[in-house]
Amino acid sequence: MTTETETPARTPRSWLREHSEIGVSLLLLLLGVLVLTDALTMDVDITQRGPVGPRTVPVVVGIALLLVAVLLAVDVLRGGRGEAEGGEDIDLSEPSDWRTVLLLAGVFLGNAVLIDPLGFPISGALLFWGSAYALGSRHYDRDPLIAAGLSLLTFFVFNNLLGVPLPGGPLMEVL
Repeated sequence: MTTETETPARTPRSWLREHSEIGVSLLLLLLGVLVLTDALTMDVDITQRGPVGPRTVPVVVGIALLLVAVLLAVDVLRGGRGEAEGGEDIDLSEPSDWRTVLLLAGVFLGNAVLIDPLGFPISGALLFWGSAYALGSRHYDRDPLIAAGLSLLTFFVFNNLLGVPLPGGPLMEVL
């Protein structure tokens, strides 16, 4: 008496699901090619003294990305799998919180649109307050004050101490 065991049909989709790390390998390969292309086509006007020039680090990084991409692909094709992170307390059976994601995306997009006309101090305050709101904070009296303080502190650190000019907007014209 023989019993037949059915093996599930292997579809391309199931193979890709089992070998999803190949996508990371392809991303690293693409990034490595991009970095190498950019480094090798870089227009360098300065005369180079010694073996290390402005192309050296990008070339080394590009080659390292290509090497890691190939090693990862070989490991995955040989059956290697990444370990699940044990420290995360995320319930994967729960659906994604698209409301929060969309609120944060809207806040960042709003900051990008408002930074030129309003300047960083105002748009940054809206960014910090909007991010806190999107992530669940509902302290309507405290959050705007903290956001304004963070925005002004960030503006002055970048603009005055680090020398990175940020648009000041109408608020800085008054001050």
